[in-house]
Amino acid sequence: MTDTTPNAPSRTVVEMSQIVLPQHTNALGTAFGGTIMSWVDICAALAAQRHSRRAVVTASMDQLDFVAPIRAGQMVSLRAMVNYAGRTSMEVGVRIEAEDMLTGERVHAASAYLTFVALDEAHRPCAVRALVPETEEEKLRWAEAQVRRQQRLELATRRKELADARRSANAP
Repeated sequence: MTDTTPNAPSRTVVEMSQIVLPQHTNALGTAFGGTIMSWVDICAALAAQRHSRRAVVTASMDQLDFVAPIRAGQMVSLRAMVNYAGRTSMEVGVRIEAEDMLTGERVHAASAYLTFVALDEAHRPCAVRALVPETEEEKLRWAEAQVRRQQRLELATRRKELADARRSANAP
């Protein structure tokens, strides 16, 4: 049986580290964006599973902003936390930092927001337990996530309208 006890965002945190090896880099010696995206997806999925105690699937990655290069030989630290939980979906924020292992200098390299859906045993969306922000920072993340959720829903509606219009325009 799945745990239905409300959960605090702090209890969903997942941290993981990776070393950027030559096979993870492009011709400039910086990490491939796709490699970082893969690591972000794994870290975020673990946070969503930790919250829901269910299998989860990635529904979207609305934003991945690279703010500093990540170079070969650096350690990449990822920290994911569930910001918001709806009925069946969860928004997870991930902060990515790059550390020069020789100097110890750490820089904020990227940030991302992903949405996951919890699945039942038949692989259908299922309800997740409540997320109850406790700290002021968690409450702010919750409020910001609600705004992003509304934007995602509005964008989905607009995309459907455009697709319907395209189909109507191409109909014989």
